[in-house]
Amino acid sequence: MTSTKLFNTEQPGASKRSGFSTEGYKLGKRVNVSLYYFCLIIFSLIILIPFYWLVKSALSNQEQILKSPPIYFPNPTLENFGILSEQVPLVRFITNSLIFSIFSALISVFISFLAAYAFARIQIKGSGLLQLLLVLSMSLPEIALIIPLYRILALLKMLDSLVGLILVLSSVLAPFTVWVLISFIKQVPYEIEEAAIIDGASILQVIFQIVMPVTAPGLVTMLVINFINGWNNLLYPLTFASTEKAKTLSVGITYIFFARAPWGLPWNLVSTLGITMVIPVVILVMFSQRAIVAGLTRGAIK
Repeated sequence: MTSTKLFNTEQPGASKRSGFSTEGYKLGKRVNVSLYYFCLIIFSLIILIPFYWLVKSALSNQEQILKSPPIYFPNPTLENFGILSEQVPLVRFITNSLIFSIFSALISVFISFLAAYAFARIQIKGSGLLQLLLVLSMSLPEIALIIPLYRILALLKMLDSLVGLILVLSSVLAPFTVWVLISFIKQVPYEIEEAAIIDGASILQVIFQIVMPVTAPGLVTMLVINFINGWNNLLYPLTFASTEKAKTLSVGITYIFFARAPWGLPWNLVSTLGITMVIPVVILVMFSQRAIVAGLTRGAIK
């Protein structure tokens, strides 16, 4: 005995409407993806075109740079690096920049980590005011601190030394680093530290064996940011260093500006020095981009 379908529950045109909705969703998704890639390509061109022009100028001689109409694909040459090393103590400046940037980043992050832990875990009267003063100190322009810092370094006999430059930049980078690391430390559950203290761990063991590994993405992020700040810093090496023993690579640009040619500034040497400064930063960011993204993402989630 066969059963008959008394009522047709399927509404007429439902499949067509469903199909139209699905097709519309797919079309909208393709449009969104296409728009995303279009914006990404435009943004990449805005970033890469100046970088391409910098590389092109560094691999061209002065005649090719000044030629009109411009040569977009010249025959590459490395003679600019040899000329630059004759006019600027390149190896000495690169060594000073590495020492200045690395130790400034390490000292500022280490001191700021301890201060951030104190702000995040120790509740004392006036801690909120201290944090406010710390944030306000970041609003001071660096040029306003030049005279006081110069007098302090002169009193300590640290002018024209890498040690003095490192101490100055570490102190300048500390407020922002503390402010960032406080949010990372507050995300660590305090119950973990209590359990470790009950098990007999000292406060130093809690800080360096529990809190520091958990906040490692934030520490790496700040290390990279502070290194880049030190690598690109021009004000302090230019002001507090008078001889080549303490000058950094960023100061080398002033050497080139003084070496004027009959046709004007040697833009090929300026571009060569720019490439020399950019390449280490690009390599550092490429190798640490995962840690930077993890640190920024974690710092944004509370």
